[in-house]
Amino acid sequence: MIKRENYLAKIREFYDMDIIKVITGIRRCGKSTLLLQIIEELKENNIKDNHIIYINFEDIEFSFIKNYLDLNKYIKEQIKDKEKYYLLFDEVQMLDEWERAINSFKATLNVSIFVTGSNSKLLSSELATLLSGRYVTFKIAPFSFKEVVEYKQLKEKGEIEDAFNDYLLWGGLPQRFSFPTIKGMQTYLKDVFDSIVLKDIVRRNSIKNIALFERVMEYLVTNPGQTFSPSNMMSVFETEKIPVSSKTIYECLDYAEEALLMSKASAYDVRGKRILSRKDKYYLTDLGLGQILNINKKTQYGAYLENIVYNELILRGYDVSIGNNNGKEIDFIATKYNQKEYYQVAFTLANKETEEREFGAYDNIQDYYPKYVISTDKLDYSQNGIIHKNIIDWLLEK
Repeated sequence: MIKRENYLAKIREFYDMDIIKVITGIRRCGKSTLLLQIIEELKENNIKDNHIIYINFEDIEFSFIKNYLDLNKYIKEQIKDKEKYYLLFDEVQMLDEWERAINSFKATLNVSIFVTGSNSKLLSSELATLLSGRYVTFKIAPFSFKEVVEYKQLKEKGEIEDAFNDYLLWGGLPQRFSFPTIKGMQTYLKDVFDSIVLKDIVRRNSIKNIALFERVMEYLVTNPGQTFSPSNMMSVFETEKIPVSSKTIYECLDYAEEALLMSKASAYDVRGKRILSRKDKYYLTDLGLGQILNINKKTQYGAYLENIVYNELILRGYDVSIGNNNGKEIDFIATKYNQKEYYQVAFTLANKETEEREFGAYDNIQDYYPKYVISTDKLDYSQNGIIHKNIIDWLLEK
């Protein structure tokens, strides 16, 4: 496993602080490995093994810890002196009322606490109130393409291009790269998807009509990057004689976001400088979890490419929205502090009509912020101050 320096660099300054480190991310994105890498760095900093306590709540070895009182008892038994201890709790949401124990440890012990979880509501409003000002959050994603190249130790241009074509379809969940066959990898991805749906969504939210929920989820994850329309979805299900309400659709979207399976980008009116309601798009955290349900359907290469650019911008620390420029859609407006960048994404610009559409989306935008068009083309199409980038070059440049 590669060292995930992009995340470690952000967390290191908090290692010895008593503020709680909360690490969230979709299942199997590498949170457990990151915790183990933190442990290795603690040991390198001369922290003694018996002052590092790691618990994975999905490990049967710790099945005796059934509630926050059991956790409190176990940790108190491990602490033998007044030196600082490092407590690392993996998939902590598996334990009911875990926050009560965590809050007690912080208040009464000399500890540095790390917790991970696979749910965006790990810090519910109640917990946020309880731990107000006492925690910092880090969101972990599957491998970026740059990490894939590092992990596979790729040097040759052809190898890198092949790896990108694979990444475009099957995403970056770290463990999927260890499977020697496509069939094995597909089985693994399906198991991960099923565990997210069953463990993180169905059971957590006590969903009764599982068949309907699974069908709605299938539609959502196999159509990333579309402007969301519940009426369109309802029409699709009507042709299949599946009755579904807009309320159910919105609930499914909320559940998918909570489980970190998808994330939402809101639309922004460039000229009016306002958020546009009901123009949201949803993107997959990992493309492989959509493709695994899309094997026998037409691959949406353009949508997948757009999804990759969205995830990369989020990884680079930008807030990302969808732009509307007087009726012309701009794929992404990326902002960070006082910086702003515009992005158009197309699979290829070889068609003149496509080229004109993508570059023309920036017509009449009067500011001087950078404007990009990203595609798979190797030929440089830059024009009129608008920068064209090849997708692979762009993903590897930072």
